[in-house]
Amino acid sequence: MTVYQLPVEIAAFRHWLTDLVSRVRPEGGWYGVFAARDPEGLRACFDGAEILPWDIVESFLQDAGETTGGPFAARGRRLYASAAGAHDRRPGGAEALAERRDLMERERRYAESRTRDLGERLRATPDPGEAARLERDLAWTRDDHARATARVRELTGRLARLGADAPDGPAPGAAAVAAVAAVPADGPSTGAVREREGAAPVAGPAKVRRRPRGARYAWLDEEAAEAVEEAPVPSPALPAGGAAPRGARFGAAAPVAASGGPAEDPAEAVRAAANAVYALRRLRVQGRSGEAHALLCEALAGPPARLPALAAELHRAGLGADWSTLLWEAASLPPGRLAAVAGVLADAGRAADCEQLLRQGVARPVEELAGACAALRAEDHHREAHALLTAFVRVRAPEDAARLAGEDPHGLVPQLLAAARAVSASRERDLLHALRVAGLAGV
Repeated sequence: MTVYQLPVEIAAFRHWLTDLVSRVRPEGGWYGVFAARDPEGLRACFDGAEILPWDIVESFLQDAGETTGGPFAARGRRLYASAAGAHDRRPGGAEALAERRDLMERERRYAESRTRDLGERLRATPDPGEAARLERDLAWTRDDHARATARVRELTGRLARLGADAPDGPAPGAAAVAAVAAVPADGPSTGAVREREGAAPVAGPAKVRRRPRGARYAWLDEEAAEAVEEAPVPSPALPAGGAAPRGARFGAAAPVAASGGPAEDPAEAVRAAANAVYALRRLRVQGRSGEAHALLCEALAGPPARLPALAAELHRAGLGADWSTLLWEAASLPPGRLAAVAGVLADAGRAADCEQLLRQGVARPVEELAGACAALRAEDHHREAHALLTAFVRVRAPEDAARLAGEDPHGLVPQLLAAARAVSASRERDLLHALRVAGLAGV
């Protein structure tokens, strides 16, 4: 009979983990949750056949009352890194890591989508019992998303270390390592993880004259970029204190293109989107999250007609979180620009994105919302204007709705009443009362 002996690194971590779990109550806390969810998987980790994800180890530390920065946890972190390395260097380890990372990326995207869905349902439900159930589901889904995100980063770092430590010649799974290390998981800390853990840099040193792909060139026309040669971009110095913040919610320092220009070439929109996503990935790899955010704001300052293509490319690349960030920034654009973006998304069949943008914009001052509503109706986007007002009366006080109506009584009073009626009869009654108090009921 063949007896398999655990590598010494895995055995040492297993001993530390057993010591940790001996301090927690098996029927309670996070240990009880994971034991109920996946008892076989947990058993395999304690046997040394698998490596427990570090986010679960941190949960067990929490159960035991150990701080993650304490000496016991620090020792466990060192043992964990050694054990993971020994586990990953087995034949077929790289392929297994790549497959698991792809699985966790799908889990992350699913949790992200479900979080949005549950949040929308929670905001829409008038039933307290249903709201409590949705809140519980939302809390668990957010935990799932956070854990999946952490595991994608962890698995990507482990793959990168395999690539850095690989001997000369093709190692098992070298192609899988290179493919994943070249485009690591999105998120502001990925580049820092790679740098801290000594991963080998991706892309060779040779310079090739081609269309520039850096963030600074993401939205250039083809002709304007032909003569530009890409060079290594040095990490910029951080701005001095007091530097003006950038981004749509701070007033968008970049100039806003005027509407009414020539129609956007669909092929150019697709090309610009692919270029922007390429640049965004490079910035994420290098841990330059501030510049990645600036790139998204730059996209908002460009032609609105390019945004649907950018949305499709971001989702195709697994960067849906960046699209959500872009929509959040767009919600603070000037009223006319907000209406233009919402209209473009609606015309492109991205109704859910349009409605999300409008819902996020209802916290703005009422005079700005009146301008956005007028701009939408001027472009025949009556459905979107109705969605904006419906979101407004759903979350804002009736007195705010009355103040909004005062910006354009003849136009907005009937529209607001129709929106309130679509929410509920009680919301319509509350709005009618507020309009009477404001002297607008007879308009």
